[in-house]
Amino acid sequence: MQKIAIFTGAGISAESGISTFRDANGLWENYDVNEVANPKGWDKNPALVLDFYNQRRRQLKTVEPNAAHIALKRLEEKYDVTIITQNIDNLHERGGSSRIIHLHGELNKVRSTDFPELIYHWEDDLHLGDKCEEGYQLRPHVVWFGEQPLMLNSAILACIDADIIIIIGTSMNVYPAAGIVSYAKEEAPIYYIDPAPNITSELRFLKNVKIIEKKATEGVPQLVDQLMM
Repeated sequence: MQKIAIFTGAGISAESGISTFRDANGLWENYDVNEVANPKGWDKNPALVLDFYNQRRRQLKTVEPNAAHIALKRLEEKYDVTIITQNIDNLHERGGSSRIIHLHGELNKVRSTDFPELIYHWEDDLHLGDKCEEGYQLRPHVVWFGEQPLMLNSAILACIDADIIIIIGTSMNVYPAAGIVSYAKEEAPIYYIDPAPNITSELRFLKNVKIIEKKATEGVPQLVDQLMM
């Protein structure tokens, strides 16, 4: 069975109504990203950070997986598929995909501030005073600026083993995650799906890059149909 590694970013979830990471003025849903996605911001004003992620968690309950998420599930009928996502939502899981690596954490999980290995599933609001079993404050289980991506080695191994690479809705410009694709086999075809593709960083030096200049809900189902033939 051939293996496929799929990299996804904000572009695939945006079509479900999830706001992209930041817009032109550096705000994220009217929050300064430096205040809510930064360990220093957490130390300075944890209540603000919790409020931001509580709102995002509530929003997640109002959206659904789109045609792109659902189409990716079909690939598992024929291929060994690993999804490597920079998104913290659970739309890939809800779309039916079974193997997902969340490089930047998960919105529906929280962890202990002092014992990071203590991770809990969490779907409701998180408040100051909510503590782990060791008595320490819980924080969002997300990767903030200056923190290392999660499961990076697993993502690299999935890329090394992949016979086919698919990149959806991400410029692959944020390091160290962006460097993962450089581990792809030289002969592996790379499909890059984005309505405004931006071939930069590692992608410029790779062979076999095939650009599909369409939004995810159009380009992904079409590519899946092609690969399933």
